[in-house]
Amino acid sequence: MVDKIKPLLTVAATATGGRNGHTAAADGSVKADLSVAKEMGGPGKPGTTTPEHLFAAGYAACFGGALDFIAKAHKKDASKAAVTCNVSIG
Repeated sequence: MVDKIKPLLTVAATATGGRNGHTAAADGSVKADLSVAKEMGGPGKPGTTTPEHLFAAGYAACFGGALDFIAKAHKKDASKAAVTCNVSIG
């Protein structure tokens, strides 16, 4: 028998219009207009983002949180650390 993992947090977001549409978190904390990047044959509209940008931001925040956790465990200060994530598609 496998124990089920109880989630600590569940969030929801809805996207309309696909990759040239809009996405928003259910709680209103994130709202973004989307467009396919020019490099991928899309319009690359100014003032919009791509799902890849959102993935990169999320990964960077998660990796930064892991770095901070380990730093604290070793009594170090990582509060000024910056984590950059590159996300590629193709």
